[in-house]
Amino acid sequence: MSKELKSGRKLFGTDGIRGKANSFPMTVDVALSLGQAAGLYFRRGAHRHSVVLGKDTRLSGYMIESALVSGFLSAGMDVILVGPLPTPAIAMLTRSLRADLGVMISASHNPFYDNGIKLFGPDGYKLSDEVEAEIESLIDQDLTAQMAPPEEVGRASRLNDAAGRYIEAAKASFPKGSRLDGLRIVLDCANGAAYRVAPTALWELGADVIKIGCEPNGVNINASCGSTHPEALQEAVLAHKAHLGIALDGDADRVIIVDEKGVIVDGDQILGLITLFLQRNERLGSNDAVATIMSNLGLEKTLAENGITLHRTAVGDRYVVEKMREHGLRLGGEQSGHMILSDFATTGDGLIAALQVLAVLVEEGRPASEVLRVFQPFPQMLRNVRYQGGDPLGSDTLARSRAAAEAKLAGKGRLVLRKSGTEPLIRVMVEAEDPALVEEIVTSICTAVQEAVAA
Repeated sequence: MSKELKSGRKLFGTDGIRGKANSFPMTVDVALSLGQAAGLYFRRGAHRHSVVLGKDTRLSGYMIESALVSGFLSAGMDVILVGPLPTPAIAMLTRSLRADLGVMISASHNPFYDNGIKLFGPDGYKLSDEVEAEIESLIDQDLTAQMAPPEEVGRASRLNDAAGRYIEAAKASFPKGSRLDGLRIVLDCANGAAYRVAPTALWELGADVIKIGCEPNGVNINASCGSTHPEALQEAVLAHKAHLGIALDGDADRVIIVDEKGVIVDGDQILGLITLFLQRNERLGSNDAVATIMSNLGLEKTLAENGITLHRTAVGDRYVVEKMREHGLRLGGEQSGHMILSDFATTGDGLIAALQVLAVLVEEGRPASEVLRVFQPFPQMLRNVRYQGGDPLGSDTLARSRAAAEAKLAGKGRLVLRKSGTEPLIRVMVEAEDPALVEEIVTSICTAVQEAVAA
C-alpha cells in the first residue's frame, strides 16, 4: 500500500473515498485492500458474513467493483451484487438483507472520470469517522495472515430483484390511496444510478413520465444533466408543458425540482415545503428539522414563525443524519438537494424526497409555482476558488479579510468559508439582506483566497 497512508488519514473524506479513477486513492490496489480491511472489520461472529455491493453507471465502476469483490471474498465475506442502483437503495438493501456491510461505488454529482466508495454499516447508516479511521489503519497493515482459509473464501452472487425491492420501498413513502394520475413529469436521472428505478416508480404511481438523462453509456453521467446541470430539465418542462420537473444526481441521493414555469426550486425550499407538510399532517414529531450551515436564513426564519427549530450542522448529509439521530428527528436536508426522511431512509434519497413534493402537489391541487416556494430567501452568493496543495484558509491575509467582512455583516448576515470535502475547492458563501453587500464581500474574500493560493 502507498506510503502516503503512513502520515495519517488520507483515504476517507466527508463522503467516503473519492478521486480520479485509476489515480490514488481510486485505484485497484486501494479498492482491493479496502475490501479486505472492511471485510475483516465487519467479520464478527460465527454466521456467514455478507456485503451488498452496488454502483452507478461510470465506466470505472466495473474496475472498482471487481477489485472490491476480490478483497471481500478473500476476507471471507459473501458478496451480493445488485448493479446500478441509487445510493439509498444500497443502504435499504443492507438492512433488508441483514448484511454486515453495504458498499456503493459512486462519485455522486462528479464527472465520469471521478469515482468513489461509500460504506454503510449493518444498520444502513454511513460509517462514523472513528470506524473509517480504524478501517484505514487496517489498510496500512499486512493482512495476509488474517485472510480466510481456502474453505472459507466468500462467494459472489447477483440479486436479480434488487431494483424491484427498492421501487416498492420508495413507493411506500407516498401517501396511501394517493396517485399521480394526470401529472406530466419530466424526470432527469443524470444518466446515473436511478435511470431505471425512478421512472418506473413514478409510472407505477400513475404519472405521465417524460425521461431525459436516462441513457447512460459509462461516460455521460452528470454531463450537462442532472441536479447540478438543470438547464436541459428546465427546457424540457417548458417544451412538454409539464406540471413539474425532477432532477436527480449521479447516485440519486439528492434532488432539485423545476416548477411548471421552468424555475428551479432548491433544496432549502424543498426542505421547508416537506417540513411544513409533515407538521400540518402531524407527522413531523417534535417541531424540529436539521439543515447545514449553507442553508438560507430565510428558511430558518420561516420555520421559526411556524414554531419549528432549525438545527444546523457542518456540510455533508452524514452530519445532518448524525444530528437527526442525536435528537431523534425525522427530517433533515441540504441546500444542494440531499433530503433525509428517517421514517423511510437512513441517508439522502432523491426519489423519496421527490415523492413527498409530489404528495404536497396532489394534496394542494395547485400549480407547482404556487406551492413550492414557502419562504423568501435572503440574497446569497456562493463562489468556488480552486487550489492545489497547502492550506489557503490558514493565510494571515485571508484572516484579516475575513475579520473585516464579518464586522460588516454583524447582525446583517453571515459568511461561510470552508474547504470542499470532495474537490480541491475553497467555497465562499455570503448571505445578507443587502445584495450589494453580499457581492462586495464575496469578491473581497475570493480575492484574498486567490492571493493565499498564489502565495
